[in-house]
Amino acid sequence: MELEVLRKDMMAAMKARDKERKDALSSLVSAVKKAAIDGGCREDVPAGLVDRVIMKELKTVQEQLDTCPAGREELRAEYQKRYDVIAEYAPQMMTPEEVKNYIENNFAELIATKNKGQIMKAVMADLKEKADGKVINDTVTALCK
Repeated sequence: MELEVLRKDMMAAMKARDKERKDALSSLVSAVKKAAIDGGCREDVPAGLVDRVIMKELKTVQEQLDTCPAGREELRAEYQKRYDVIAEYAPQMMTPEEVKNYIENNFAELIATKNKGQIMKAVMADLKEKADGKVINDTVTALCK
């Protein structure tokens, strides 16, 4: 995902007077800019950095949804709308089945050792941006049994 796409969509949401969408995209653009400044690439923001920030923000909003009190439906609806907007821009992640097939095909010799730490280290290096860490951990745990 490119930062310019986020900016253009934020401007379109402003023009359409879609406050929730504009707010979600605005916070996403701000988070990307902050990460770019912290990473020392203020002018030319790489797409990989934008994707990492989007995934981090998506997890943050998911945690907000999970911890939202049951009686606060208006807050829950706001978080859900924000989650839906951010999810549109999130990179496609691998499914648990795809992760399992990838690990079995590329790390068969490591799986034979049943050393979870060694397997996780190798797999995370390859799949860090392509699959959720929890999915990878669950898959490796199942394969080590």
